[in-house]
Amino acid sequence: MSQISKILSAVVSFTIINVWLFRSNKSSLYRGGNASNLYEEFEVYGLSDYFLIIGIIKVSLAILLLVGVFYKKLTLFSASGIAIMMLAAAYFHFSVGDELIKALPSSAMLLSCIIIIYSSLKK
Repeated sequence: MSQISKILSAVVSFTIINVWLFRSNKSSLYRGGNASNLYEEFEVYGLSDYFLIIGIIKVSLAILLLVGVFYKKLTLFSASGIAIMMLAAAYFHFSVGDELIKALPSSAMLLSCIIIIYSSLKK
């Protein structure tokens, strides 16, 4: 695993953990629609019933990605899972007509995961 991949794994992991565990009730420039917290953002997308399960999945994958820095076998699985979640997040921003800036974090996380995946496939 390359140094850049390790750094990106840490950044992606800590970003997801920060958003879901420490900033979920805080307003952000990147929240969808006019949402002032994460739960309201999910309501904007029509996903409020899935809020808890998506949060559990994202945080779990973030933890696995962080552990994957030391146990490489977890990296491909966790980075792929997060990439799928970030692709969905970007899609939902565009589906409700959000400005491009609101999809920037999920797009950056998606690109980071693609780099991590590519790095983990190289032998």
